Amino acid sequence: MTNLNKRIFTSLIVFPVSMFFIIKGGNYIVSFLYAILILANFEAFSAFKRKTSIIFLDSILVASLLSILHLRNDTASSLILLLWVIILTISSDIGGYMFGKIFKWKRLTNISPTKTLSGVIGSLIFSIFSILLLGLICKILFQIDLSFFLKLKYFIFAIILSLSAQLGDLMVSYFKRLDKIKDTGKILPGHGGIFDRIDSLMLSTIVANILYYLKLFP
Repeated sequence: MTNLNKRIFTSLIVFPVSMFFIIKGGNYIVSFLYAILILANFEAFSAFKRKTSIIFLDSILVASLLSILHLRNDTASSLILLLWVIILTISSDIGGYMFGKIFKWKRLTNISPTKTLSGVIGSLIFSIFSILLLGLICKILFQIDLSFFLKLKYFIFAIILSLSAQLGDLMVSYFKRLDKIKDTGKILPGHGGIFDRIDSLMLSTIVANILYYLKLFP
């Protein structure tokens, strides 16, 4: 099985399981987030040698998990925002991967050799398309009309959240590069460890929570 096939297979298991705990809420989401915290901390202390790396990544991890919990439990609007952040982050990753592989433009930074300018553009484009997916889901689950999300501010939010996701990816890559680490773990075949999978999600959930706190969403 190729690495890409492993990534797809793992994603087909991890995504629906994660969505189950998020939709169920209550003790389900709390237990799920605790499990991520424990596994990610085990990875951090096993993989990274620098204390500053461990402290910084753990702080971002805790902030992101608390953001997820708050967005899940506060209101229906915050739950919708959380669902969008997850959809957008996945869309951003897919867009970055596809455009990076197809167009292979100039490398973005030495921190991560696989990150290219075309990948950034692909991430932004796919993130904007995530608004349509959000509208479709909201129409099914909450009977909200798609046109509600077709406003300029949501397109701006999509760009902000996509850039946050990409920055989170680069941030984890930077700390892995400092300690000459390829993957933070092996728990997720094709992806690596917990940090390798949620690197994009960590900053984007924190930024989304800030947008919600400032009453900019919905």
